[in-house]
Amino acid sequence: MDITPTLMTQLEKQHVRFETIHHDSSISSLNTAHRAQIPASQLVKPVVLHDAQGYVMALVPSTRYVYISKLNDLMHRNLVLATEDELVGLFNDCETGAIPPIGQAYGMQTVIDCELECCNEIYIEAGNHEDVVHMSGNAFHKLMTDCAYEDIAIH
Repeated sequence: MDITPTLMTQLEKQHVRFETIHHDSSISSLNTAHRAQIPASQLVKPVVLHDAQGYVMALVPSTRYVYISKLNDLMHRNLVLATEDELVGLFNDCETGAIPPIGQAYGMQTVIDCELECCNEIYIEAGNHEDVVHMSGNAFHKLMTDCAYEDIAIH
């Protein structure tokens, strides 16, 4: 599988320059960083949450976790983690567990951890377990137009 159609559409629409890095199959974000030989702090990990108002995608470095209670306070919501079954339905052009961090392309509000704002290089899942997309930090910010940057991650 190559880059998912949804991600490719966003990259082309925003005229984002990128390269694809192929790696051995991986099972987690940190494993992906190791296998692709990229800095784990620059690999964006999407976490999908929901409540009665809908879905939200929180983006954090793969070395960190979403501080859900802080995100709830910031958004005045009661978000909980989405289930694997929900994710399969929401991201039907992706392999299970290999979600590209482009929530807005899937109709989700997206919040990005402030730590990612400082990265000169960014890596994201391509929608499968064997490829990542590499782009400049500026290109990533262009792709994430209209997304909020907040301090939402913990170690």
